[in-house]
Amino acid sequence: MLRPTLTPAGVDVADRSGLAGEAVRRIMHVAAALRHHQDLDIAALGLTPAVARALYHLDPDHPLPARELADQLRCDRSNVTALVDKLEQAGLVERRVDPTDRRQKTLVVTEAGRRVRERVHDVLSDSRLLTALSTEEVAALRDLVWKVSDGGCPENCGP
Repeated sequence: MLRPTLTPAGVDVADRSGLAGEAVRRIMHVAAALRHHQDLDIAALGLTPAVARALYHLDPDHPLPARELADQLRCDRSNVTALVDKLEQAGLVERRVDPTDRRQKTLVVTEAGRRVRERVHDVLSDSRLLTALSTEEVAALRDLVWKVSDGGCPENCGP
């Protein structure tokens, strides 16, 4: 009689449903750990996670109307107003009249905003939780994450 092969959490690898559930729980655990580290690092920049996310979504080279930022963030425009107020108070963004449509204002990232946005990018790209993995394991993890998040790995995601 064959004995079941168990994962570290005691799930039989032949039990696809149990194995998938364990994988989802571990992904959620990793996501929570990543978010915790990111939130601490973002707070060290003097930002809230929502304000940092708003700044990250702004392209320093292409001013954007607040309504388009709301669309990118998938939130109500009134919420974006509060986020932009905070970014403007911190000197990271300026509201300027759109030269092509003077009825609306666009959001322009300041020089200070560019520097902080780069630091936010670094925080959101922090890979300290992956240091125990080899380069090959990181590549395999990246490919698997692509597969489950986007329905397949793009052609150019190989090493």
